[in-house]
Amino acid sequence: MIRCIAVDDEAYASEILAGFIKKIPFLELVGTTTNAFEALAWVQQGKVDLVFLDIQMPELTGIQFMKICGAQCKIILTTAYPEYALDGFEHDVIDYLLKPIAFERFYKAALKADVILNPGPVLQQTEQLKTEVIPAPSTDYMFIKGDSKNKFSKVNYEDILYVEGLKNYISIYTANQRIITYQSLRDLEAQLPVPPFYRVHKSYIVAIDKIRIVDGNTIYIEDQTIPIGETYKEEFFKLIKEGR
Repeated sequence: MIRCIAVDDEAYASEILAGFIKKIPFLELVGTTTNAFEALAWVQQGKVDLVFLDIQMPELTGIQFMKICGAQCKIILTTAYPEYALDGFEHDVIDYLLKPIAFERFYKAALKADVILNPGPVLQQTEQLKTEVIPAPSTDYMFIKGDSKNKFSKVNYEDILYVEGLKNYISIYTANQRIITYQSLRDLEAQLPVPPFYRVHKSYIVAIDKIRIVDGNTIYIEDQTIPIGETYKEEFFKLIKEGR
């Protein structure tokens, strides 16, 4: 079980998050609070694994909260302000949820937390993440960390053709550029919206709407060829036959 708290200076917002937490079997609600200092005390007492954290709060902001906590817990940010995304990524947050938050989007973030906090054999919930059609995030882009500490590149989802995994690095291919960043393919897979992105090989994720031809076990996107892995073949052909 992942021990969670919901922190928001607006009580109704934290109660909504609490209701979501209670619906997910691998999450345990430790408490809700409108007081960031109270939440900080819970974390420092070792009572919390995961914090659903608002950013715009009086006295102690979410960004300040993360700086104090350091690595004592994991964070999923919940906010109405997309401009704080870079700050969140710099503090290694698991996910960035924009209000109003749909339960499906919340559930996807919870699955990402489960993968990170409970490494090991793939759980049933993470298998569902591969096959369920989950609504896309509230934003239509993401920021990719660059080759220096505070450098990030904005990438629109609609521009991505496919992604290739290279051990601890990934290459994101668009029609005009290739972006390389230090990240696992599994972590990026959890971040990308489904559809249009699907894993088709242990080393590749593709944008289904960018596929030009599928011939046997090979996908053609523009002039690139991408193999279909045996593990992913059945689900891939099922989804393209269904037009998903």
